[in-house]
Formats: sequence, C-alpha cells, structure tokens
Amino acid sequence: MPSQEELFAAVDELLTQPRLVLPLPEERLRLRKAAGLTQDDVARALKSRRETVNGWETGRTDPRPPRLQAYLRLLEGWAAKYPAQPALDTGSFTGPAAVLDARTAPTDPASVPVTAPVAENHPPVQRPASAASRPTGTTRPASTSRRPARPKTAAPAVESRFPHGPLAVLDGEGTAFCLGGVLLECAATTIPQLVDWTLKESGIGAPRLNKNGKDSDPLIVLTAAAAVRFGLPERLEGHEARRNLRLPEDHPVVKQITKAKWKLTQRGFGPWARIYRPAKGSQRQCVQLAILPWDALDTRAWGDAATLHPADLARVLGVYASRVITPRGSTAVSGLELMTATRPPTRPVQDEATSQWVSGPNPGALTRPIDPAPPEATPEHPAAQGWTGGFLDEEAYQWVRDPKLLSDEECLLPWAVGIDINTAFLAAAARLTVGLSEPVHVMAPAFDKKIPGSWLADLSHIALDPRLPNPFTPTGECPEGPGWYATPTVAYAVELGYDVTPAEAYLRHETGAYLDPWHDRLKDAFLTTTADMGVPTDKDTDEDAFLTAMALHKTYAAAHQDDVEVLRTALRELAPGRADLAHLAGQSDEDLAAAVRRHGQGAMVLSAIKSTVKGGIGKLRERPQGRHYTEGERWPALERATWSPHIRAMLIAKARVNMHRKMAKLAALTGLYPLAVLSDCVAYASPGSSPLDFLPRNGDGTPVYGTFRIGANPGFCKVEGVQDMAWAVDLMEQGYNPARHIKGGDAVADEGE
Repeated sequence: MPSQEELFAAVDELLTQPRLVLPLPEERLRLRKAAGLTQDDVARALKSRRETVNGWETGRTDPRPPRLQAYLRLLEGWAAKYPAQPALDTGSFTGPAAVLDARTAPTDPASVPVTAPVAENHPPVQRPASAASRPTGTTRPASTSRRPARPKTAAPAVESRFPHGPLAVLDGEGTAFCLGGVLLECAATTIPQLVDWTLKESGIGAPRLNKNGKDSDPLIVLTAAAAVRFGLPERLEGHEARRNLRLPEDHPVVKQITKAKWKLTQRGFGPWARIYRPAKGSQRQCVQLAILPWDALDTRAWGDAATLHPADLARVLGVYASRVITPRGSTAVSGLELMTATRPPTRPVQDEATSQWVSGPNPGALTRPIDPAPPEATPEHPAAQGWTGGFLDEEAYQWVRDPKLLSDEECLLPWAVGIDINTAFLAAAARLTVGLSEPVHVMAPAFDKKIPGSWLADLSHIALDPRLPNPFTPTGECPEGPGWYATPTVAYAVELGYDVTPAEAYLRHETGAYLDPWHDRLKDAFLTTTADMGVPTDKDTDEDAFLTAMALHKTYAAAHQDDVEVLRTALRELAPGRADLAHLAGQSDEDLAAAVRRHGQGAMVLSAIKSTVKGGIGKLRERPQGRHYTEGERWPALERATWSPHIRAMLIAKARVNMHRKMAKLAALTGLYPLAVLSDCVAYASPGSSPLDFLPRNGDGTPVYGTFRIGANPGFCKVEGVQDMAWAVDLMEQGYNPARHIKGGDAVADEGE
C-alpha cells in the first residue's frame, strides 16, 4: 500500500500539470454565432468536419490535441471580443428613457428591468447557468436546451409543460431562438420532421388564458434561410391579394405534409400555415408556422421586425406573445383570437341524464354564429338583400370645422396642437354591455340605454354648436333625417337633454360585458410595454414629466441607429435643467446606437399591441374577400361566433361620444373649439406648443375631470403633433384635415390615404 507521502507527491504532480478546460458547449455555440461564423467555417479552419464541430457545440464530444489547443485559442479570442451579456428580463425594452423621472422608478434595484445592449453582429445570447440537457438514445441530439441564468426577482412564472416559451425563430442552421435567450438545436430537414420536433421535443407553447380555453399552439417562425432549408420558395407569386398567397397543392412540401398524415387548414400553406392532426380527446396536435420571406409580419403593425436578427425577433414576438397572445396571423387575427381565448364560447357542464361532463355554452360569451339585423349588416350580407331601410353608420370622426367659423383671436394664436387619445377604442371597450343573443325586432319601443341594439330615430332636430362636430354622424355634420343608431349614440342624445322617440329597433335582451377580459389583457400589455420604454404610466404622474418622456420616446423613434448625432442633439435640447438627459447626450456613439435599436424593438411591440386593438375590432365586421365573391352569398367569416357588426358599432359609437363629451366640456369651460378631428386625434389652436397651454386646471393645478387628460392610460392623451396655426388654417381653407397631417408631411399627397 502506498504511503501518504507518495500519494501527496502524486497529487502535487497532477496539480502542477497544465490542463486545458473548454467553455461549456452552450458558450461555444454562443461565441461562434457572436462571430457570425458557421460550423463549416470553423471546420475548415481546424481541418475538421462540420459534424465534428457540431459534436463539440452540443457536448457529445470534445476535441483532442492538437485541435484542442487550437479550438481553445479560437474560443478565448472570441470570448475577449464578444463577452457574455448580463441576463435579460424576458419582457422589457427599457432604454435610457427610463431615467426620465426618478419618482416613477422602482426603489428596489433588483426589480428594475434590465436590457443588455444588442451588439451589431451577434444575438444577445447569455452565459448559461448549467450544462445543456440532451435527449438520450439518439446519435445526434434533436433538441439541446441552452437556458441562461436569470435573476430570481425578474424571472416570470414558467409553465412546466412549455419551458421554452411560446415560440421560436428558426435560422438556416437549425438553431431555434426562444424568448429569454434560450437556444434549441433542431435537426429537422422537412416540414413534417419540424412539426414532430416542435410537438415532442421543443417544449414550446403557451398555457390557456382562461380555464375553459385551450393552450396556444406553438409557433415556429422561419427565416429566409430556414425556408430554403425546408424546400420552400423564396417568394410566393401568382395572386393579386397578399392574403391569398399559398403554395399550390402539388408542391413537394404540401405532398410531404399529406404523406405524413398531417393536414392544412383551408387557407393552405401560406405566410401563416397551420399544420395539424385531429385532436385526441383534449390533446391538441397543431403547429403554426410564420414564413418571414413571405411577408408574414405586416410592416404596418410590426415595422421592420422581419429584418431583425433571429434572437431579437424572438424577443419581440415572445414579449408580444407573453403579454397578448401567441400570434395566429395578422395582428387583426390575433386580436380576434384573443377575444375567444379570454372568453371561450364553451365550458364543461355535467349532463344531468348521464352525469358525464360535456361541452356547454359559456355564460357571458359569444357561443354561436348569429346573423345581424338587416340595418346592422353589410350590403353584401344575405340578410341585407332587398333591404331598403338604411344601415348603421357608426364610424370614427373625420371632421374639419368650417374656416368661416374661425375667430380672429384663434387665427392669431401661434400654434396648432394635435392631441391623440391613447387606444381610444380599447378605452371604449371597458365595461361596455353588448348583445349576446339574436336581434329582436320591436316597433315604437321606449328607449332604454341599458339595452344594446340598433334604433331607428330622428336626431336631425337637435341643434348643436357648429363649432363642434355633430356627435351623431362620423362626418360631424347634422343628420338629414331619421337614421339607425347604436345604443351609445341615442343614449348621448338623451344625456344632452333631448327627447328621443325611436320608430323601431332591433334589440338584444341577453347581454354581458363580453369584451372586459379582452380589454384588461390588452390594457395591461399596453401599459407594461409603455413603461418598459421609460414612459411613466401612473395616473398621478406629473404631466410635464410624461410629456418630456414622450418627447424623448419620439426622438428615439425618429433617430436612425447609424446617425446618432440627431439623437444627441435632441437630447441636448431636452436637457436644460435635467442632469439625467445631459448624461444621456454625453454617451458614446455605440451606446446611443444600441439604445436606438433597443427602443426600436420595444416600439415594434407597442405598435403591434395597438394594431391588435384596431384590427380585432375591425374583424368583428370582416367583409368578404376575394375577387370571385358574389354579393348575397355567405362568406367564411359569417360562421364565426365573433362576427358581430353590432358590437363593432357599439364600440365605435361609444368612442366617438366619449370624445365629443370631452370637446363639449372643454368648450364650455374655456371657449376653445377644435379645428379638426380625425378618429382619435383632435387639433386645437393654442397660445403655446404644449397641450398644457390650453387645457383647463383646477385651483390646485390638477386636471379638470371630464376634459382631455394627459397621460399614458387608455383614454388619456398625448401630443400627436405641433404645427404653425397659419399652416392649419391654410389646410382648412383648401379642404384638408389638419388632424390628419399634424405630425408632418405633404398634406395634398397624403389626403385620403
């Protein structure tokens, strides 16, 4: 038996020997991607094979000398050049604007959301906390999880069934980028293999938003390179309308799907493809694909999100999915899907005869397709064929005051200030009682503001100040005779003190606040994302601080990441008396450019949320699509329980009435009348360039209740734009709407778009 001295000597010899220690496999992958190189590039440099390099990055094997020393040298060089970033909170886009108002900032440093700078040529992948988890029994791992460490205070609750979040963005090398910096390796080379991997190994998906609802199907977003990897064409051609783009049925990829016994929905394999098998009991088998090169992400809602690095895009889409819903198509489609996800049409009920649990209607929900009353329908609808009694015209304002009604005092004021109501239609959805049952035709009904419906009434005799838009028509002009109105419009006429006697009505006696959970989720998403971008959202926030934060928000949005001098100059203009802004202006070009990119990603999420509100409301009255449609035929949207034009009319009517109520009270208190109104934007003549220069205040300096209030909440206001008053008067005299163009631009070129 060896002595203690001999054993100590052997140990000392081991301790003195140099030992080469490689980083964890996750870090090896991160460093290569940070350098913008492929596995083939590394293999060529080290005189090896791509499969060998893949083994090193997945942890199946490690290199042997002399490649070990060379590979370690390569990794060390990359590590010095691309150090790991701090862990990201999965749901914030906090930029330098966050320091605008220390009074609204969290006091606990651990609770402040942190956003790491996004490097120009590599994704924000973070140093992993532990070795990768790898499936057993395969020669090449189909899925390798790389989960970064996160501060416990910032970690959101993780659904155990979906540990890798709601979606992934897949690149051409088979790397799936998930929310939170998680990377997965996907070995699939065909669409059926990708679907199998997603359902069985990826851990991607999202839990239901209501106990009676369904889990969100996993979403895989394919980059252009990934689309090529799976045999998809670079572009889809052959259709006039973007919504009709799809692969032909004889395309090899469609044949692969059919051969593997998967199905496609009626819209086929297009920019948003749903691939499924019939559910087994409560177990759904469905995967959704979004094809970026086929314009899956509409720039009107998502901006330039499709051009982002996969890691950044995963974050943008993932934050939206976590706060709103996993995208199911356009933001309009997602807005409509959110309605049924938060208020499902069915729930489990026990059959009294068999004591078995079966599916039954969910109280308070839209449970079945219901045809509208003739005046609520669109002209193409079967219910409207032969109808000559007129239609509802509940739309948003497009009104300009007659220039002859401008006073000399108004024309001499220096500024025209446009104020915009934040998500006005979302604010109108709060506590809105809508009809859930079929319309019942009633002759000579007594008006009841608690009953949702459509009323035929004559409001043309109501004389109102012509310096305000008429509240009963979207044009702002006085009605010319009897017309159909939604309940909020008639209720406002009664509120103004006028006697209204409807001639007939279509009423719904089963009612409920159907949109409340939809409103609540979107409101939370809107405010959370707004706060992430450094804009204070507390209702009691100082209005000057809010306006300054919004000015900085617009400055970042307008700045180009490669031209930071514009941003620096703007920061200096905002900085007098603000040491925090002066500090921001003194940052390096690299830090400012990173802040612009970071802010831009948050703006994409915010834009998508607002587009979800408007698009979802629009889908309630979706018109027939396709050039081959024949008037009078039914179209697919009519078979949805959520095809409900009367709910859309109620929402828009309430939003328009809310705006008129504020304008009327402001006029009564101050004598100020709007120059023009466009949807949720209203322009006023002002002695100063801020809305605070003309909005009334109480004696203690607080806003007057019932008028326009500055702030971030839905229904509150922000500055839309400021122009010279002479500019506004000139537009009005030419017949253009200043509210449409107060942000700037060519009024003539833009009018009517």
